Amino acid sequence: MTKFKGLLLTEGMHGMISQVEGLAKALNLDFIHEKIELNNFWEFLPPKITPVKNFVFKNKIDRDFNIVISCGRKSVIPSIYLKKKFKNKIMNIHIQDPKVSLNNFDFVVAPEHDGLMGKNVLTSKGAIHYLRSEELDLNENYLTSKMSKEKKIVTLIVGGPNKYYDFNDINIEKIFLKIEKNFIQNGYQLIFIPSMRTPESIIKKAEDFFDKNQIIIQDVNKKAYLSSLKLADYIVVTCDSTSMISEAAITGKPIYVAQMPAIKNNKRFKHFFNLFETLNITKNLQDSIEYWEYEILDETNKISSYIKEKINNYDFS
Repeated sequence: MTKFKGLLLTEGMHGMISQVEGLAKALNLDFIHEKIELNNFWEFLPPKITPVKNFVFKNKIDRDFNIVISCGRKSVIPSIYLKKKFKNKIMNIHIQDPKVSLNNFDFVVAPEHDGLMGKNVLTSKGAIHYLRSEELDLNENYLTSKMSKEKKIVTLIVGGPNKYYDFNDINIEKIFLKIEKNFIQNGYQLIFIPSMRTPESIIKKAEDFFDKNQIIIQDVNKKAYLSSLKLADYIVVTCDSTSMISEAAITGKPIYVAQMPAIKNNKRFKHFFNLFETLNITKNLQDSIEYWEYEILDETNKISSYIKEKINNYDFS
């Protein structure tokens, strides 16, 4: 079978890269990334009122590819531009709601909690992502030399401020206190994992708050992230990232969501939390812990299986 070439368009954020790369790997594409940058004031305008012209974006895309996979607001116009330019010679797939006509894409992949509907829309439970069980196995030993062999492990994965959650000191301290009370005081060892959006001040606060027996990862470290997911008995993820919560669900381990008060309407997040609670994947972090099991969530393979069939019957000429 011919191995198709993929072009991945994102703004460079972890959650977006995880989704496009996850789908590309599942489709067995030979792919490259292109971090999209928009020119001048086009960066501030929504795609629906932005012209589909190459002067909108700075990137000079002249490589050979068959399939474009885009994610994020900035990648919408470049994806549509390439589709108009190359027509049926390429297939374009957008992940998340593009906020423009869905007819601009061959497929749109969106999580159920977005409520997006259309004949070319494929829905997933949570966000699709790049994680595979085999990759967790390969990186398991990365942190073992730092861990106590006698203790169970809790992994705390921390996101960062966005337009829905501000990560103020009070909220962060409440989360740390629950980790201390529920886990550390009951003999667990902590692995603290920051993300690209985690402020330095929160990493420093974790170092000051927790004792020296806890493992505080100080920078974005993919191997540490994968190892911590594999080693953990429990996983706690801050509520700002549906992507990281979705990634954790590949483990089948209990996932606690560390909730914070929203600073604006977080309706989509609430739909996501309700869905994952219904699937028995997550519970909100409270003042005690319990153990539960659920079926491992692997939506990336479900989505890719359908697209693979369409690719095999697609005329790229």
